[in-house]
Order: sequence, then structure tokens, then C-alpha cells
Amino acid sequence: MRILYPDIHPYKEQMLDVGDGHSIYIEESGNAEGLPVLFVHGGPGGGTSNAQRSFFNPEKYRIILFDQRGCGRSQPHASLEHNTTAHLIADIEKIRSHLNIEQWMLFGGSWGSTLSLLYAQAFPDRVNGLILRGIFLSRQQDIHWLYQHGAGVIFPDYWQDFIHKIPVTEHNNLLHAYYQRLTSDNELERMSAAKAWSIWEGRCSTLVPNADTVEHFSDPHIALSMARIEAHYFVNNSFIEENQILDNAACIAHIPTILVHGRYDMVCPVQQAYELHRQLPQAELHIVREAGHSAYEKGIINNLVCATDQFAESLA
Repeated sequence: MRILYPDIHPYKEQMLDVGDGHSIYIEESGNAEGLPVLFVHGGPGGGTSNAQRSFFNPEKYRIILFDQRGCGRSQPHASLEHNTTAHLIADIEKIRSHLNIEQWMLFGGSWGSTLSLLYAQAFPDRVNGLILRGIFLSRQQDIHWLYQHGAGVIFPDYWQDFIHKIPVTEHNNLLHAYYQRLTSDNELERMSAAKAWSIWEGRCSTLVPNADTVEHFSDPHIALSMARIEAHYFVNNSFIEENQILDNAACIAHIPTILVHGRYDMVCPVQQAYELHRQLPQAELHIVREAGHSAYEKGIINNLVCATDQFAESLA
């Protein structure tokens, strides 16, 4: 059973002006001459964390983390202006160019898998490998599962806490109801909705209840950006066509790809990984027993670290 590599510190941190009033945080760690890999975090709006560096052998990889628009250390915080999927794809390409990287590997989970796939489809010649966890295709049915009818059947107690913030008359469209509150001029209403939204997702993320995960999701700084930006994206169909990822899978069929998904993922049910694998049959699909959605469950860590070690050899 593989575990995370030891904690390391960045050797370089910077802010990159990407236009539209946005400045995004970028850091590099590991081996400056190593295999470039971009960690694409989830949410949208989740931001980076120190532990994300530890999925990679620091002697083999040039590890690049960045905070997407509006979250983490990027500025302005929780901003929805000029914040769409097309903007994020363009930002990733700006980072690649800014760092003078010809090709790189992408490592993304949840929304990070969505964005990695969309970037790879837009710039297939720039990507030499994909490691994707907790596949999220971002279709209406996938969003509906978590925010209207699906996961609430599995977690009825947590679901009651989530819907308690919304009057019964608005329960037919909880996503829209939360979006209205998350974009309200009332700061207390925004923050209350943000914490309820984020805690619901945190509670669903692990197979075994994990207080540390819920505490992370309930942090006000993280909760506000994640809830506001997720709701903004999801009420706008993630700014992509329905089924766009599967419909365009053929253009990335040549890219070496490893898919890792928890069997009991209640945020992004495993069917999404299975459907993607059917379109990318050459990819490796690892369905992990006794795991949910979180990247930090033992079986998920084992598969992800094995995958990065595998690519460190094959792409060297």
C-alpha cells in the first residue's frame, strides 16, 4: 500500500495576471528539471493545499499547483466576474506558456478531472499524460445527483441540514435557490448558505465520516469561494455543452490516461468513470474498493501514487 510522499515546500511562488482583473497564484516544488505536472484542483472554487504536492516523487517531478480564478490565494476572492470554463482553460495555457513548458502531465480530481479533460481536448498536443480521480462529467444528471435528488437518499440526515436553509416552496430547484442566496447582497445570508453548501459536499466526500474533511470544507474562506463558484458554474451548465467531454473523447485517445475512482463515491458516482472509460478504452480504470470521493482515502492514495510513479518512468 503506497502512501503520500513527505511534505515539501515550494521553491517558487508567484502571482500571474491573466487579465479581466484576475490574478492567479502559482507555485512550483520538487525538481525544477523534472517531469512537469500540473495539479488541477476541484470545486470549482476549492483551491490548493500543501498535501497536494505529496502525490508526486519530488526527485522526479516539477510539481506545479495553481489556484483557479476566485479561490485560494488568487484574487479577487470568490469573484464570479469573468469566471467561466473557457477562462480557466485559457489560464492553464497561459501558465504553461509563462513557465516555458512544451508538454506537461495533468493530475486532476472531481472538477479537476473535468477541467483537465476539457483542457486536453482543447490542447491535445500539450498534454503527455492524464491522471484523473473521481471523474466528473459535469452533465445535468451529474449535477442533479448531488444537489436535487440522488445523494440525499444515501445521506438523508445530512440532506435535511442542506435543505433546511431553503423554504419548502423552493425545494423543486435547490441549485437555483442556493445560487440566489450565494449571490445576495446580504453578507450573513451569503455566508450561511456557503457553509451549508460546502459542509454538505464535505460530508458526502468520504466513505467513513471524517471530521477533518468536514472542518476543511466549513472553513469560511474555502466555503465562500467553493459554494459561490460551484453554484455559478452549475446554474450555467458549467459553461459547456451537455455531454461535451464524452462527445469529444476521441481527440485525446492517444494520451496515456489513468482513471481512479472510489466504488462508493457519492459526490461523483462511479458510472461517470465507467462511461468515460468506454470512450477511452485504452485508458487504465482502477475502481477502488472501500473508497468514496476524497483523494485522501487510503485506497485512492495508493492508486494515485502508483500512477504518478508509473508515469515518472514511462514519460521520463
